[in-house]
Amino acid sequence: MNVTDPIADMLTRVRNASQARHAAVEMPFSKVKLAVAKIMEQEGYISGFEVKEEGRRKVLSLHLKYDNQRRPVVQGLRRLSRPGLRQYAGMHDLPRVRGGMGTVVVSTNRGIMTGNEARRRHLGGELIAEIW
Repeated sequence: MNVTDPIADMLTRVRNASQARHAAVEMPFSKVKLAVAKIMEQEGYISGFEVKEEGRRKVLSLHLKYDNQRRPVVQGLRRLSRPGLRQYAGMHDLPRVRGGMGTVVVSTNRGIMTGNEARRRHLGGELIAEIW
């Protein structure tokens, strides 16, 4: 299946799987998705991820995380920059998600990182997604 926005597809898969209380969600592998998955694990939104090889294709599997009442840790995901409307922000203009309780994912010239990391390194870039 040909997808025009693979990051939006990834976020939708995670959103749907967490609302359905699935333990894991699988999607086609890409380096950008892997970088977003690493940030989600580092920030505590997922419990882990793995890259599987199924024949000639690679699959990225995310292990979702839930609290004691079986509510998903990921409350929301939103794609910011999209193919039809790219959004960029300088170091001073990076948004704070939910008053600092969420995470913004930014693609900089030094790689994909969180908004806090980009501010610390004095970088701006393309706003990929918000996670809270």
